[in-house]
Amino acid sequence: MTAPILSAATFCISVTTVHLASIAIAIARLRRRARRGPLEAHNRAVSLVRPLCGLDNYAAETLASTFALDYPCYEILFCVATADDPVVPLVKTLMARYKNANARLLVGDDRLNNNPKLNNVAKGWRAAAHDWVIMADSNVLIPSDYIQRLLASWRPDTGLVASPPIGCRPEGFWANVECAFLNTYQARWQYAAESLGFGFAQGKTMLWRRAELERAGGIAALAKEVAEDAAATKIVRGAGLKVHLVDRPFPQPLGRRNAAEVWHRQVRWARLRRASFLFYFLPEIFSGGVLPMIAVAIVANGLGASTMLSVGLFGAFWYAAEMLLAAVAGWPLSPLSPLYGLTRDLLLPVLFINALRASDFVWRGNEMQVERMRARRAVARMRPRRVMARMRPRVQEIAQEVAAASRKRLRALRPRAM
Repeated sequence: MTAPILSAATFCISVTTVHLASIAIAIARLRRRARRGPLEAHNRAVSLVRPLCGLDNYAAETLASTFALDYPCYEILFCVATADDPVVPLVKTLMARYKNANARLLVGDDRLNNNPKLNNVAKGWRAAAHDWVIMADSNVLIPSDYIQRLLASWRPDTGLVASPPIGCRPEGFWANVECAFLNTYQARWQYAAESLGFGFAQGKTMLWRRAELERAGGIAALAKEVAEDAAATKIVRGAGLKVHLVDRPFPQPLGRRNAAEVWHRQVRWARLRRASFLFYFLPEIFSGGVLPMIAVAIVANGLGASTMLSVGLFGAFWYAAEMLLAAVAGWPLSPLSPLYGLTRDLLLPVLFINALRASDFVWRGNEMQVERMRARRAVARMRPRRVMARMRPRVQEIAQEVAAASRKRLRALRPRAM
């Protein structure tokens, strides 16, 4: 067996083993009996903060689910940046329908950084009356036991409980591709990472105990990163605590999506992951099924086997494992699921390269840029002479300090020499 064939076979076996292991971990986690928190947990008063911006698909249903929670004591804080946002009439209608609910609509925009969501949610955090605060995106469909499931996942070593978004009700080809990204790919890897002790916060749903964030500087501490969930992850880890995920993640109804929507969303997330967690981002290039399929083709060609048949059988095995995960979890599944997964995996290398090459993205009409990359690019664009000119005064200052210290040391040694 030649070296290229042996290398391709080793690579294929390695990544397939990791692929199957991540699926096994996710299945084991999703099949685990739901945790039951202590009885006193159900008496904890909770503030539920929902930032709003525009009308998402299924907005009426997802926002109405906020009022249908089976929990004895919670308040609802809807946050919107401007009073003329198109979602405001819907929220006011729902609040009028559920008059007995403890709900408020907060309008305003606190400028903490360039993240419009964080600027929007800041007033909700400050207005929250309780020690337990949940931040939940407006497009999450909240089940009736939402609060209980979050509190039940809180353990002694917890600094934050989160839930990856799970796509449901996809309409059309590209919405199903987005499900392939969200469910059997991103959620799977999040559960695998958490099982290894490296949980990551997800901004769709985050349960905080107020004291944990206040110790880090309060809501303004989440402005240290472009993405508030990346900042949350680092805050929790910095405190020696862990991010834990709920046993059964919460759904996000997708409706119809087009290719541009899916692409721009994935580009944004990829660039944020690269900027905030580069060490974890780099292995993503090996996470899809395309590279191992190429390796299978190399091995099959070298051994004289049918390349098309070998790649087809391997691809069927690869995506059958993902379909098993979707079936166990009750996520959207169809005979075309392998095609959706393959489309996702064809996009992954392009997304990876795109995330490395650029730092800007558009989020809900706001042009944003990863701060670290912007600073690094600014330095890279500077001419060498200009860089040296800026550095020269500091170098001269350091040289003078070293010379003065040397002279002082020599003066101290002279008496001893005599």
